Amino acid sequence: MVLSLRRRWLSLLTLTLTLTLTLILLLHTTPSLRLLLPTSPSSSSSSSPLPCGAADADLAAGRWSTAPLRRPLYDATCPFHRNAWNCLRNGRDRVDSIASWAWFPDRCGGAAVPRADPRGFLAAARGRRIGFVGDSLNENFMVALLCALRSADAGARKWKRKRAWRGGYFPKFDVTVAYHRAVLLANYTWQPMEHSTLPAKDGIRGIYKVDVDVAADDWVNITKFYDVLIFNTGHWWGPDKFPKETPLVFYREGKPIDPPLGIFDGLKVVLESMASYIDQEVPKQTLKLWRTQSPRHFYGGEWDHNGSCLFDEPLKDNELDSWFDPRNRGVNKEAREVNSLIRSALIGTDIQLFNLTYLSEFRADAHPAIWLGKKDAVAIWGQDCMHWCLPGLPDTWVDILVARIMHYFQQGKHRKN
Repeated sequence: MVLSLRRRWLSLLTLTLTLTLTLILLLHTTPSLRLLLPTSPSSSSSSSPLPCGAADADLAAGRWSTAPLRRPLYDATCPFHRNAWNCLRNGRDRVDSIASWAWFPDRCGGAAVPRADPRGFLAAARGRRIGFVGDSLNENFMVALLCALRSADAGARKWKRKRAWRGGYFPKFDVTVAYHRAVLLANYTWQPMEHSTLPAKDGIRGIYKVDVDVAADDWVNITKFYDVLIFNTGHWWGPDKFPKETPLVFYREGKPIDPPLGIFDGLKVVLESMASYIDQEVPKQTLKLWRTQSPRHFYGGEWDHNGSCLFDEPLKDNELDSWFDPRNRGVNKEAREVNSLIRSALIGTDIQLFNLTYLSEFRADAHPAIWLGKKDAVAIWGQDCMHWCLPGLPDTWVDILVARIMHYFQQGKHRKN
């Protein structure tokens, strides 16, 4: 009895193995049969690996190291320069050193983020448009991109249409890159107290009315014009721009929000409202990036209280929290505070977080500081420890942006005009 059952079990096992081997052989020799088998999403649609610099992890973990052979893609003669950021022309000390540092992401096996290939990028972006919307730090970013791309098209010319603050057009490749100045992203207007519907208060000369649900005129009509859009806001949300004599007052649907919002709560509402607007109004195939805060490096006080940034090298990793952790209540804390609101506002949208904050926190050495290109500028405005020298740190931002856009194009997700 036992022997009979054993023989029957061995026969079934032999038959099963024979059928399995036969099926494997058929699948390898008859491709059409593979269509009958179920597939998982991961096996049916594989995407190419992210190049160094294009992954979120590349921005969150890495180190700065000198790369003596690394050279900027442009010089002081770039026609798109803005005077105060042109550290080569303004004779900034150690300007060559600023541009010689490279970012080495942990993920990239000891390699630095590759320098952008302007000609290759323009060829891949042929016929397309890239837009920056936000405050002057996005302008700083865009100027670096314009100057880098001009090295591949000497015929590039200035472009200022569609209410752009400034921009460039590259005729060899029919590529447009432009910046739209919208420092709050939401629409805001000045109202003297005599024209305001709000009750008069002692010491208040007027208000800036912020319509939290209305995009600023400078970009409201370009949501379908660009193939790539990079947004930011944050640097104007402070008492230095809007003191108590001329405060921000927040409105929704044309009426003052009650109870009134403080400036930080107002920023939260604007971020959520603008993120929702972008998600609804910008086409799905457009690459939408929201750049996180660019960190400031005022040491010893605010810009108007002798704050300084005369540093020779990047900060060390163990110094960052003392500079930027909001719990320390330092003058540079706003970057991480604003970033927490940005992350929250983007939840549920298809806007990608473009987190350049961490790698930029190290670069206390890379600001224009006292070399502003204009006599008495420091006496009037203080040192510039907020914007960045060009060439300099924003060139690394450009390298990262180009890697991300190129990968997006290669995935076939972009719009073809």
